[in-house]
Amino acid sequence: MRDIGYLLADCARHMRRIFDERMREIGVTGPQARLLMTLAAHEGEQQSYYANLLEVEPITLCRMVDRMVEAGLIERRTDPRDRRARLLTRSARAQAMAPNLQAEIDGLIDDLQSGFTPDELQTLHNLLARMSEKLVATGNKTTELREKTAHG
Repeated sequence: MRDIGYLLADCARHMRRIFDERMREIGVTGPQARLLMTLAAHEGEQQSYYANLLEVEPITLCRMVDRMVEAGLIERRTDPRDRRARLLTRSARAQAMAPNLQAEIDGLIDDLQSGFTPDELQTLHNLLARMSEKLVATGNKTTELREKTAHG
């Protein structure tokens, strides 16, 4: 049973590789596609917001955004609440690209789910949701323990 972690990581690695390949066919990298889809759902926030959502370092996101601005995919706008901060929005080009991105994502999901019965997919979903909850709880306990240890 110890190989479950390996299998999960291996599936995630394969899925990310296939996702990245499909996104390159559209003209963006996998991380850029993830940012564009995140922007579609939560447009007009500061860069730090997206760095947190995507779990990347702010400087990493900043460099990616720089390239995407140069490519005409993202626009930076001044934040009216903080003139030093910039809000991110998708360009018209990126908005036009969104249906293709979503179609590729939907196709990948369909490919992943093919060959499984609806009951098998529901069982897999339930088990992964429970595992995720367990990992979050374990992570919270670890964080609490570290904080207690650090503060005396």
